[in-house]
Amino acid sequence: MDSSGKLWAPSAEAVESAALTAFSREAAKRAGRSFAGYRELHRWSIDDRAGFWNLIWDFCDISGERGERALVDGDRMPGASFFPDARLNFAENLLRKSGPSDAIVFKGEDKVDRRLSWDELRALVSKLQQLFAELGVKQGDRVAAMLPNMPEAIAGMLAAASLGAIWSSCSPDFGVEGVFDRFGQIEPVIFIACDGYWYNGKQNDVSAKVKDVAARLPSLKRTLIVDYLGTARQAATAIPGAAALEDPLAPFEAKELAFERLPFSHPLYILFSSGTTGVPKCIVHSAGGTLLQHVKEHRLHAGIRDGDRVFYFTTCGWMMWNWLASALASGATLLLYDGSPFHPDGNVLFDYADAERMTHFGTSAKFIDAARKAGLKPVETHDLSTVRTISSTGSPLSPEGFSYIYESVKRDVHLASISGGTDIVSCFVLGVPTEPVYVGEIQGAGLGMAVDVWNDDGKPVVGEKGELVCTKAFPSMPIAFWNDPEGRKYRGAYFERFDNVWCHGDFAEWTEHGGIIIHGRSDATLNPGGVRIGTAEIYNQVEKLPEIAEALCIGQDWDGDVRVVLFVRLQPGVSLDAALEQKIRTQIRTGASPRHVPGRIIEVADIPRTKSGKITELAVRDVVHGRAVKNKEALANPQALELYRDLAELKS
Repeated sequence: MDSSGKLWAPSAEAVESAALTAFSREAAKRAGRSFAGYRELHRWSIDDRAGFWNLIWDFCDISGERGERALVDGDRMPGASFFPDARLNFAENLLRKSGPSDAIVFKGEDKVDRRLSWDELRALVSKLQQLFAELGVKQGDRVAAMLPNMPEAIAGMLAAASLGAIWSSCSPDFGVEGVFDRFGQIEPVIFIACDGYWYNGKQNDVSAKVKDVAARLPSLKRTLIVDYLGTARQAATAIPGAAALEDPLAPFEAKELAFERLPFSHPLYILFSSGTTGVPKCIVHSAGGTLLQHVKEHRLHAGIRDGDRVFYFTTCGWMMWNWLASALASGATLLLYDGSPFHPDGNVLFDYADAERMTHFGTSAKFIDAARKAGLKPVETHDLSTVRTISSTGSPLSPEGFSYIYESVKRDVHLASISGGTDIVSCFVLGVPTEPVYVGEIQGAGLGMAVDVWNDDGKPVVGEKGELVCTKAFPSMPIAFWNDPEGRKYRGAYFERFDNVWCHGDFAEWTEHGGIIIHGRSDATLNPGGVRIGTAEIYNQVEKLPEIAEALCIGQDWDGDVRVVLFVRLQPGVSLDAALEQKIRTQIRTGASPRHVPGRIIEVADIPRTKSGKITELAVRDVVHGRAVKNKEALANPQALELYRDLAELKS
């Protein structure tokens, strides 16, 4: 690292061969001007959004009919319409390749290894497409999946998308309530689940959970059990209306795939918010917006090429799964992994990268930090010569994490810290492969994304912290929230702070290099290990316990990550002993997920609330972190805040 904090810069040869360079030259031809560098190209991409997104369509060779218009009502947010005359199918764009080479490689810890060629993936999608059609799945129907990150999840999504159905997924470690809080809102017609999964070398049977969830979804036409543990048929026999997936698939022969071309804004995915203030919001994303945004990010920002081998450590409940799946559209092989990234030890993902000649290694800041603290040095133990890009997301990557990658993982590699979210199923800020990497900084805003940092007065600021905003509409904005016919929840989520401007809820800062630093969430969402979770999901479990009168949960900045802290006010005569702590943790783990389990549980005598009776997580979080509480007059019992100040339990 030099005195400016520069850790890496691409070679002249790498810049010259980058797809971003070729794109910039084509953009210059269309714009009738030259671009001196990335910042000028980015400025053009937001000043002429119609021209930019038209070029993305052409440069990335999108299959479909584009139509005449690229952008209508572009100054409205929400309300702008991209490619209103276009017709396309998302799955068609991801399944253009065929042949015997790898489309998907799957590793389930040290228990399962599988490969699917492009021909085999297309055949599986064809059979699923025929099965779904036979079951009456039609455009707009929801197909819900509770699956590990395995090939059947990718194939199921593609089959659903090919028919114009909407895909929604979560991971199998969610509790019954966590699953139902999501899928219960969207009324799926098909529920695809696994018989269980492996984690940390242990078998986790979920058949009872699948039975409970299916029983609470009256809209279901069929429950399909994917065999992972070898018990799918046995599990299916105990669930009314269920079958092991292989059995109803058996009668179908693979045939030529059919793709229904639909409007650009046709719904593709339903993703879920964290559930901070109640049940999770159901965020609906379009096929066209998701496709264009992902191919832009993959080809231009991540530098993904045909034949690359792309990995991201993710579950099916995180938007990075959706992001990873789209790499098929660039002709890349998906390297899937499910299970613990530390089983049997912390080298397992580096072993995978070495063995499979990985080109893109995607992970979380938490994993990088854990590898650093474990003293792992794959630069000395593994052949990572094929890895060109390492991506990190989920939470801000610490300066130590940046340095660790270049010192201990690989010296000549593009480290792309990226940030966006479920809300946009993509990134606001991310890697720029033709630019240097500076310690602690994300390289820049994504092309076509009018990202800025504003202070509380709505004024742009540089070199100071403020709200991350996007001042112009972009294609991967949600088309709606489910069950929000007048759009009130949607507008309230992003547009109440600043009129006609997307306010994302991240605390951010522009740097002198034109990069950006994300300082964390500016709202109450918890983010341990980079996984967004909501306080309401924890409350829903804790407050089932008779000993608990009330609870409040925050995220405490701790050791480069976020630690979930649960404060509990107990019923009279009850005290917080080891047995009750264990009972609380077990309830949260089984009812929500292991990720929701707090790092600290602390008994308090009172919980602060507003005059309207709402508990005030943000005020408590500020007190815990030693920050001033801005609006104490809004509280009914402001004196309760003193109970949270300088707590010894939160200093270790």
